[in-house]
Amino acid sequence: MITFQIAGYLTEFTDGRAEIEIDGDAATVGEALNQLWKAHVGLRDRVLTERGQVRPHVNVFVNGQVVRRDQVLQIPIDGDTEICIMPAVSGGAWDFTTKTRRHKKEPRKNSRFR
Repeated sequence: MITFQIAGYLTEFTDGRAEIEIDGDAATVGEALNQLWKAHVGLRDRVLTERGQVRPHVNVFVNGQVVRRDQVLQIPIDGDTEICIMPAVSGGAWDFTTKTRRHKKEPRKNSRFR
């Protein structure tokens, strides 16, 4: 059995389901994902590019292990497998000690909006 863990906004494309189990044989993560796409068509375009590569802002973990984005689709799987699809999280952080943003942008020298 293949269990998919779907995180973040991606659950909008799985009818709100964060965990999806699929009975089926798949030799690789890519084949398992193809089975997931059949059940949840809209999810594919949020995870893969038009060329079928994992998007830069999406992380895919196999059995809790980090796998490089350019290799994950070819990773062999056997037996019970858990595949977690998670959007990457990025952005600045609030520094609670100084009560300012850590990555504060400085105004440009020639800017008239200083």
